[in-house]
Amino acid sequence: MFERFTEAARAVVKEAVVHAERERAEQVDEGHLLLALLERRGSRGAFVLDALGLADEARRAEIGRAIGVARRRAGLSRADTEALAGLGIDVDEIVARVEEAHGVGALAGGRRVGGRRSFTREAKKVLEGSLRVAVQHGDRSIGDEHLLLALVSRTGGTASEVLEGYGVNAVGVERVLYGGDAGRAAG
Repeated sequence: MFERFTEAARAVVKEAVVHAERERAEQVDEGHLLLALLERRGSRGAFVLDALGLADEARRAEIGRAIGVARRRAGLSRADTEALAGLGIDVDEIVARVEEAHGVGALAGGRRVGGRRSFTREAKKVLEGSLRVAVQHGDRSIGDEHLLLALVSRTGGTASEVLEGYGVNAVGVERVLYGGDAGRAAG
């Protein structure tokens, strides 16, 4: 599959790994992919994010912080947190207690100093979804725009949830990329 990735898509994957390394994260997650997409310039994915109002650095920094908050909840989505609240479980309280005892970010996953980082199941689904998106649109290669569309199409994904909070969703991304094709399923 990776042989079909464009230079821009490969750069996103490589930069996601760099983000994970910088954070000393055990694995590369979908948040790392989103952060890497937000840093792109001069690509189709960057064009889409700019067209949807995520061009300025302040907005991108806000999104980075929102991803950090989601990671502190051990990757639980807003829907997961609300479902647990319905059962009387206060995720924020649990996070606060764990972080009080073990330090900020203790639930964000293991810390690693060196070595190769694998991708989380969710990040792998984004990569696989990018192939489906490209095929659905008759594109021969997988670009960073396909990674973005696969990312925002993930139901319950923390990165898609963060972007949704800024009004960015699969329909909007498709509209910018493909115009009248916005109604098509994104995979």
